[in-house]
Amino acid sequence: MSLQERLREDLKEAIRQGDMPRRSAIRMVMAAITNAEKAQGTTLDDPGVLGIIAKQVKQRRESIEAFDKGGRSDLVGQETAELAVLEAYLPRQMSRDEIVAEARKVIEEVGARGPGDKGKVMPKLIAQLRGRAEGKDINAVVTELLGGR
Repeated sequence: MSLQERLREDLKEAIRQGDMPRRSAIRMVMAAITNAEKAQGTTLDDPGVLGIIAKQVKQRRESIEAFDKGGRSDLVGQETAELAVLEAYLPRQMSRDEIVAEARKVIEEVGARGPGDKGKVMPKLIAQLRGRAEGKDINAVVTELLGGR
């Protein structure tokens, strides 16, 4: 079963059970997937869907932070519930040590020697780690390994 099929089935189940946060989160992801497919003119595969889900997770985290600063605990609770639903679809997030190991492999493959070679490393590494690590964490590791600090 593809990830999109799983989302459709989970949406049906959430509607049957009256699980509002789950229903809302899945609907938003499915809308984002549809928009991305229309923009690209093709059907997304599982890695593409994972990328959309990861983007939605990032948006929820940013919203939680903003609502928390604004004193909107009601919205923080709603976003937190949706975040938990979305995170269940993502693979286990990589630790910093695992990101470092993967980054070293890619740096070796492309022959990167310094901060100027970051542009060679980042696209390849982000594609490999999509959905398993956040871009800011990957960027921090690559910057550190290439001596950009």
